[in-house]
Amino acid sequence: MNDQAKQQALAAWYQLLRQPEIRMDSEEHYDELLKAADELERKGLISGSEWRVLLREAGAVFANSIAGLGGGS
Repeated sequence: MNDQAKQQALAAWYQLLRQPEIRMDSEEHYDELLKAADELERKGLISGSEWRVLLREAGAVFANSIAGLGGGS
C-alpha cells in the first residue's frame, strides 16, 4: 500500500465530507461518500476497519444534515 496515495485519497474523501459539491443534496452527498469509501477499499488503499470508520463518519454527517432539515419544522 502506497502511503502517499492513501494520504491523498483520504484527503480527497475528507474534502468531500466537509464540502459537498454544489447542488448536491444530503442523500446524494451520502451516496457519493459511500461510493468513494468503497472505491478506496476496493483499490486496497484502506483496510476494512478504515472503511467502517469512513462509513460511520459519512453516516454522522448525513444524520446531522437530515436533523438540520427537520429542525425548523
